[in-house]
Amino acid sequence: MSAIHIRRNIVQAARRTVLDFHTTEAERPEDYWTYVEGKGFTLLPGRSLIEGLVKATQPDVSGQLFAFSCYRATEYVILLALAQELAARNPALLQRLQRQWESRPIMSGQFHDVFLHEYGAMETPLPPKYYVPGDRLWFRNPDERSADVTGYEGSWVFYLGGGLFSNFWKRDQPLSLTTKCLEIFHWRHGAYVDDQGELQMDEKIVEERVRATQNDPTEVARILQRMLRLRDPKGIYQEGGCIDTSREFPRCIHPATADIRLPE
Repeated sequence: MSAIHIRRNIVQAARRTVLDFHTTEAERPEDYWTYVEGKGFTLLPGRSLIEGLVKATQPDVSGQLFAFSCYRATEYVILLALAQELAARNPALLQRLQRQWESRPIMSGQFHDVFLHEYGAMETPLPPKYYVPGDRLWFRNPDERSADVTGYEGSWVFYLGGGLFSNFWKRDQPLSLTTKCLEIFHWRHGAYVDDQGELQMDEKIVEERVRATQNDPTEVARILQRMLRLRDPKGIYQEGGCIDTSREFPRCIHPATADIRLPE
């Protein structure tokens, strides 16, 4: 039941999350978070982890948007979902989680290892359209050039159920599998080199291309035929699509079965 509650919490939090997408900047509410060099954003002592996560990700509570990458945003949503269930089922682990974020937050690969199970693999891929509400998953950008734009290597999202995926930048417009594939496909048309010689992404061009494509069923079918393929292995850009072979979900949290091992 707790596994179901956590998945439900993830979906609810993902639906409420709205962020300012940024690849080189990051912000958090200053009354809950402080930036520490070499550690990232740590929770201020005595401040509630749950309240801090909500305020950082949900503008209905904070009244403003904070800069995030999509990957870090998924970590905050997962952490919030876990903390909410821990408050009812394992308060001792919640207190350890609180102390962890006050001293050294867990991020990136370590976050995956500590908090998540991954099912499916390149050798044993999940069916391309198999998703469970609350799954975290990655859509890969199969276009080599635009994948070099920072932040556009792919897209981390949650499956919300009902055929929809989270959209942290426009929460009132969750994405279907088709619209997600079209968006990533057209990243190749939005990539450009700026005056400093750096690859950037023009989101307006991407949005215009997606709208135009949606009015052409033949073109939609052509793009999906490519994008709905399983992705190529890391570093390879050949005939693969954007569909990953695995999904991720949180570990167990009850005192007798918890398999979360905090580094503390």
